[in-house]
Amino acid sequence: MDFLCYHRDRPGSLPLREQLQEEHWAYMDRYEEELIARGPTLSDDGELPTGSLHIVGLPDPAAARAFAFDEPNYQAGAYRDVLIRRWRNTLGRTMWEYPGGPEGGERFLVLGLGSGEPADLDPPAGRDGLIAYGPLLSDDGGAWLGTAALVRAPGREAARALLTPGRYAAVEVHPWEFGGRR
Repeated sequence: MDFLCYHRDRPGSLPLREQLQEEHWAYMDRYEEELIARGPTLSDDGELPTGSLHIVGLPDPAAARAFAFDEPNYQAGAYRDVLIRRWRNTLGRTMWEYPGGPEGGERFLVLGLGSGEPADLDPPAGRDGLIAYGPLLSDDGGAWLGTAALVRAPGREAARALLTPGRYAAVEVHPWEFGGRR
């Protein structure tokens, strides 16, 4: 099973995140084989982290919660909240297999949060900029709760246009970059 874990930063937590950077990376190294995508979301100017995204294959929802809540930055209070949702990898690849590579262009995390009749279950056609894409699901996989994508796009509005207008209670678009050890 795949899970999306998005930790949102607590205001003013950058010094704590910097202090715990090696602990965070060492923790993630333990999941190297399970990671599908990872990386920070950033402020609009790209200067400050605003959150930390991880898409990871784990055996069950309990393991996903343990992954998210045992993370060193979460344990130390750097994050204000965490979103954990089962996710289906409709592209069938990791971010490292994305043909466009980690450099060039603007990249975004797009989160469409919804309920009811599913929308956008399949990736849109002709989107070479899709890095990762899939529906957000309930723990048992039976209910659609939204859609999440990582995309290279020429701006926030182009990234938002991946999702069907009017089908989501909220759509978040965050600047994002490929993560991992630098």
